[in-house]
Amino acid sequence: MHDYHAHSVYSDGSNLRRMLDAATEAGLDGVGFADHCTLTRDPQWRRQRNRYARNFDRTYDRRRAVLSSLRADYDVDIYDAVEVDYEPGLEERIRSFLDEAGFDYALGSVHYVGEYSVFSFQDFSTPDTPSPEVMVADYYETVASLVESELFNVAAHVDVVEAHPQLTGLRTPDQIERVADAFTRSRTIPEVNAKRVGRSGGPDFHPSGDLLDALVDRGVPFTLGTDAHDPSEYDVRSNALSRFCAAHDLEVVSPFDVPPRRQSADERPQAAE
Repeated sequence: MHDYHAHSVYSDGSNLRRMLDAATEAGLDGVGFADHCTLTRDPQWRRQRNRYARNFDRTYDRRRAVLSSLRADYDVDIYDAVEVDYEPGLEERIRSFLDEAGFDYALGSVHYVGEYSVFSFQDFSTPDTPSPEVMVADYYETVASLVESELFNVAAHVDVVEAHPQLTGLRTPDQIERVADAFTRSRTIPEVNAKRVGRSGGPDFHPSGDLLDALVDRGVPFTLGTDAHDPSEYDVRSNALSRFCAAHDLEVVSPFDVPPRRQSADERPQAAE
C-alpha cells in the first residue's frame, strides 16, 4: 500500500527518518510527505501560518534535498508532495506556487472558511459566529470550488466538518450532490483519510456516510492517506485503511492517475416513469 498523505518536521509532523522507519515497519510500499502550506493574504491566517509552521513555501527545497538523500537508504517509494490550504480567490497565487515548486503531486484542503476554522476548537454557539448550518453550507461549497479549480491532484479529508460536534450531521442532500458531481467532472481525486482512526467522536474515515456512498455510486476512485504526523500512527492507520477499502470495495488509484470523466447526477439518464 502507498500512503500519499503524511507530514514531517517541515510542518507539524516528525523527523523524516523516524517516519520512514515506521512506514517501513508497517509494510508500506510508498510514502508521500505532504507538508502544510498556507498562502493566504488574510492577516489572521498569516499569523496562524507562522505560529503553526504552515510556511512550507519557504522550506520545501530543504526538505526536497533531505528526501533525495534518504531515498538510497529505504526500499520504499518516497514522494515529494505538499498540502495547500485552499481559499477562494487565491487560485492564481496557488497555481503560481505549484508551477514553480514542481512537486510530485499536490493535495488541497479546506481547513478554514472565511475567518472560521473547521476544527472542533472553533465554537459556533456564540452570537458573533455563523450558525452551524451556514458554516456547513459554506464549507461544502468551498470544497466543491477546490475540486473545480483543478489546482490539485488530490482533495484531502473532504468532509472534515463531520468530526466537529457542532457541525456533524447537518449537510443536506443538495450539498452532497454538489460535491460528488464536482468530482465526476474533475481530474482531482478524493482521498480516504484515516486521521481519526482510534479517536473518539466523529467518523474514523473521511469521506463518510452518504458522501462516501455518493462518490462510490458515481464510480469515483480514491487515493489513500494516513495523515500521519507521528511514527506511532502508521501501523494502526495503514491497516485500518486496507480493511476499510476492502470492506467498501473501493477503487484505489495514485495521485498520478487522472480519472476518466464520469456523468454527474444531471447528466445520468433517468429511469422511465
